[in-house]
Amino acid sequence: MFSALPILSPPASTAIALGMVAAVVALIAWALQLMQAASDRREFSLMLAGCMVCSAAVGLATVMVLTFTSPSFLPAVDAGISLDSILLPWDGEL
Repeated sequence: MFSALPILSPPASTAIALGMVAAVVALIAWALQLMQAASDRREFSLMLAGCMVCSAAVGLATVMVLTFTSPSFLPAVDAGISLDSILLPWDGEL
């Protein structure tokens, strides 16, 4: 079972999220510059580097979305349903 991480205060989580968005935008800008240089110089290696930087930006954005929308990040909500109170057919003795 995963241990519960401490929930950050709203100003701290907002600052982290904005920092990550700025990092993603900077990575995409750098990738576009690399791809423009690759097009100007006709170099495949720069185009490949730009694609790799762009994929890193996509990966960072994906991790950011998964982190900030995960159930452990959101406050706990009591649904009122517990599986412990349900008697299932295979719970009895054989």
